[in-house]
Amino acid sequence: MGVLLGLAFGLGLVLIWSAFALPRTPVAPRGPGRLRRTLDAAGLHGVSVRGLLVLSAVLGVVAALAIQVVSRTAPVAVAFGVLASYLPLGMVAGRARRRQRELAEVWPEAVDNLASAVRAGLSLPEALAGLGSRGPEPLRPAFRSFALDYHASGRFGDALDRLKATLADPVGDRVVEGLRIAREVGGGDLGRLLRNLSGYLRDDLRTRSELESRQAWTVNGARLAVAAPWIVLFLLCFQPEVIQRYSSPGGVVVLVGGAVACVVAYRLMLRLGRLPTERRILA
Repeated sequence: MGVLLGLAFGLGLVLIWSAFALPRTPVAPRGPGRLRRTLDAAGLHGVSVRGLLVLSAVLGVVAALAIQVVSRTAPVAVAFGVLASYLPLGMVAGRARRRQRELAEVWPEAVDNLASAVRAGLSLPEALAGLGSRGPEPLRPAFRSFALDYHASGRFGDALDRLKATLADPVGDRVVEGLRIAREVGGGDLGRLLRNLSGYLRDDLRTRSELESRQAWTVNGARLAVAAPWIVLFLLCFQPEVIQRYSSPGGVVVLVGGAVACVVAYRLMLRLGRLPTERRILA
């Protein structure tokens, strides 16, 4: 017994000594999660991840209860509850994609405005602040916030960092970092950089628009094919003698198998038909 107490006391002393004597390994700060990045890309900076998840859960429960009242079939109610709970997440992801396409369409015009302002003799911060009133409409709120930040702090680099966080856009990251480098290096190449960047953005937008228009009918057809079985199942909920067959073990197997097949087919369609997308590597 005395030996065990001695070992425990010695171990405690070693742990106390290691807490103060051994060097601590710095823990790298974790970046924002996937849902947080999606919300930022959708322009929903004021919506929290927890709020989005709570909304999804509440919507799923309400949908499941409604289908249960109509069909009196628990497996079908659970299936539609899961579908409904995914609806807010899908809407946010769709909004993020639409916003990214919208910003990609207006960035060439914004860069042209910057080049014109620089040629007119304005400084780079003044030219960026001017986009809050003269730039493309989707970008004005972000650049108005930049103007307020810069006028309040006078620190151009910090204002650019907050502008990147507000935009949450891959093209915006490239534009901002190019302007930062041009500001730090100096020289007379800013106008040439802006003209080259504008031409590159227009070429990229033209190519991507052609590819998206060609594949749009394929993607829409695949979405309709995935949604059609669930629409039919919803209509069957109003026929109790038919829908109650899904309460049996065989019906549950059919529901689970159909759900898995739909998810796998839809994800496979997205992966095969997905165009290369830019990532925020400079965020």
